[in-house]
Amino acid sequence: MSKLQRILVKARRQVFSEMVGNNPSIFQGEGYDFIELREYMPGDDIRHIDWNITAKMQKPFIKIFREERELNIVVATMLNGSVHFGSKKFKQDTIAELMALLSYSVLHNGDLLSTYLFADRLYEQSKPTKKMYAVAKNVESVLSFDALNKQADYKMMAETLYKQIKRRSVLIIIGDFFEIPDFRLLGKKHEVIAIIVRDHFEEHPPSLGFSSLMDPESGQVLEGDFNSRSVKSYSAKVHAHDAALVERFHKDGIRFIKVYTDDIASVQLRRLFEGRQ
Repeated sequence: MSKLQRILVKARRQVFSEMVGNNPSIFQGEGYDFIELREYMPGDDIRHIDWNITAKMQKPFIKIFREERELNIVVATMLNGSVHFGSKKFKQDTIAELMALLSYSVLHNGDLLSTYLFADRLYEQSKPTKKMYAVAKNVESVLSFDALNKQADYKMMAETLYKQIKRRSVLIIIGDFFEIPDFRLLGKKHEVIAIIVRDHFEEHPPSLGFSSLMDPESGQVLEGDFNSRSVKSYSAKVHAHDAALVERFHKDGIRFIKVYTDDIASVQLRRLFEGRQ
């Protein structure tokens, strides 16, 4: 079984089987206006039970929604050179898994799905669809993309998405975000969600001694003594960058979550869309 087939089979099982019951779609409730809470009655959809209120009141309460029109979900990936990295699994593979899970969840929920693939420019985009065959194409595009030696241009990405997406949408942007993007205008026009994909090694690398490392974006080879002092300094810079990134997302009203290459992606997505990140 190929890598593409493994990702598709696993994601399809998680969305159509494991998520059925209490949470059949990670987008459950995103397309509805909340009206009120009321006590549970036999025949009510148990997926709408508010477990926090239920625990406080010691009897079940459900959320009542007014259904809106179908959602327009856009998944945009940033596949610059640094996603071609991973201590156990490449970040690019994790992004492909997230694409599969999100695509199946959107279509399973009956919403419209469109995708964009960026790096230093826009490389691919798909028109809004409800067809399941689009999932394999979306995932294959991520897996087969040659990310090496490509720079991330989040400014161009934000401008392109702002101009091209006319209808208010749920916009999910996936990347490793080693650049701090400006999504202020996007956040005013759409609901923007960022998924930060990282590997633990790049945030907290071990001492490597004298080594040669290649920058996957520029292709340059870096040589030096990567001792405990230098890697500690590097980790501090990454921590400072991420603190600034989080501050920017909060300021721009962007929901976000960090997914590591050794995480179970479906669990992290559930936490994000259930508001537990």
